[in-house]
Amino acid sequence: MDSMSHLPGTGPLVTVGLPVYNAERHVAHAIECLLAQTFRDFVIVASDNASTDRTGEICRAYAARDPRIRYHRNATNIGMAGNYNLTFSMARSKYFRWATADDYSAPEMLADAVAVMEADPAIALCYPRAYFVDADGRETGRWEDGLHLVQDDPVARFKAVVRGIGRVHHHLGLMRVDCMARTGLIAKHVASDIGFVAEMALYGKFFQIPKHQFYRRLHEDSSSWNPGDAHQARRYHAAGVRRVPFNRARFYWRYAQAVRRAPLSRGQRLALYRFLTRLAISDRDRLAEESLRDLGLLFRPEPR
Repeated sequence: MDSMSHLPGTGPLVTVGLPVYNAERHVAHAIECLLAQTFRDFVIVASDNASTDRTGEICRAYAARDPRIRYHRNATNIGMAGNYNLTFSMARSKYFRWATADDYSAPEMLADAVAVMEADPAIALCYPRAYFVDADGRETGRWEDGLHLVQDDPVARFKAVVRGIGRVHHHLGLMRVDCMARTGLIAKHVASDIGFVAEMALYGKFFQIPKHQFYRRLHEDSSSWNPGDAHQARRYHAAGVRRVPFNRARFYWRYAQAVRRAPLSRGQRLALYRFLTRLAISDRDRLAEESLRDLGLLFRPEPR
């Protein structure tokens, strides 16, 4: 399929972006759970990041059976962040959510989230509580956090995310397209979804549905299983990219960019810059360690 321009409000109410890569084991279950949603006014945009297994075959078969599924294949692997952002660029809806091939949601998740968002235009993001499950779908734990952020102050919301975020699945909830379009979306450094979630807090409130409706599957091949360079190079980066240096410093740079972009007063902006400066100072030892390591890698001669 050809890429679509971003035209909010000209299609179904919800677009579900499904970025996939070598996900033949679980992608069919993920699609089945999306199609089982009780809320029906949505389209699924599946973007295949040049998979080398049967992922594309499986997605194409579903797209042939259900007109709500649109399949796109990248000619080369553009990285996890690039593929996530590509699915958003294809959205023509009021609301958007990312889904993954590993994770899945209860049938009422979209319906409950849409009801919340439609009732209050000040809410930018709505997400449920989560279960952790293993590769076979067996529950291994539950996750709740303190990011039900309904205060009016964007400074307070932003600080709450930066200080309190742990396991990140908030970006797999339902979000307003017009808020997302004002952010930097997902950046190229590992775990940049944290910066995206923090930036969304500058544009609206967060509502946590008080139900466990999201199932986060953790297994050895999932993107969040192992933060090591080799694993992330295979799961996160684009073809030919082994790692992105200065990852920790990029977190702070992304936060600063978010503050610069946001529609804040001068006082609010200064308050957040001071907050980020204090955080960076408290983190100076790890930032220095990273800088020394990555500068050494940058200037190391290439092996012959």
